[in-house]
Amino acid sequence: MPAETHVERGPLDRQAVFELVRDQLADILETDPAKITEGASFSEDLDADSLALIELVEALEEELGERTVGFRIDDEDLEDLRTVRDAVDYVVAKLGAG
Repeated sequence: MPAETHVERGPLDRQAVFELVRDQLADILETDPAKITEGASFSEDLDADSLALIELVEALEEELGERTVGFRIDDEDLEDLRTVRDAVDYVVAKLGAG
């Protein structure tokens, strides 16, 4: 994917948000993105600890902050994000509300 597409300010659809979360998580966990599904639990299926989730949040805030000014994932919401689907739904909702 050319780098220019990341600079695009167009809205992200749900699939694009999933791909972003999946790719960031794959980098952080040093695993194959194909192993990361929406139904995967961060702790049970992916062995992601709280530090990995914090890294994911920071990566998403950095990436999405370029598209949506002030995009943030609230610390108190982190405990509700148990699966990849939770994270995707959360980001989609935040982007829609923003």
